[in-house]
Amino acid sequence: MIRSGLPASTWVIQQLREAFPYDSAPGYLIFDRGTQFNEEVVDTVKSFGTQPKRTSFRSPWQNGVAERWVGNCRRDLLDHVIVLNERHLKRLMNEYVRYYHEDRTHLALAKGTPGGREAVTNSGVGSRIIAMPRLGGLHHRYDLAA
Repeated sequence: MIRSGLPASTWVIQQLREAFPYDSAPGYLIFDRGTQFNEEVVDTVKSFGTQPKRTSFRSPWQNGVAERWVGNCRRDLLDHVIVLNERHLKRLMNEYVRYYHEDRTHLALAKGTPGGREAVTNSGVGSRIIAMPRLGGLHHRYDLAA
């Protein structure tokens, strides 16, 4: 049943059961404070062995940050690979987190990286640039050759 454009908790529970059918539930599940995520949903999540994490009270921006990160991960990586199994997905995600913090530039950081990598601003005319593949060659990091 859908009320005022939001799915009911019973629909949310059914979607969770379909998403994690074979003891493949994640360790954590982050969700906001919407009314459809009531105690019944929280209990269902816990029954999967998953720890539910709610966004902070009166902090709607947190949901947008999480959705932005998931969207970036999908566009940068998951839309371009076939995930073979859980171990493969975990390896890909670890590589993506490293790429996201150390190599991927962010406009909000003046094209810097969360890890604080400094951009080279003064390169000589004869400088050689090298490309270092990231995420299996889907992306590259470019630096000046030594």
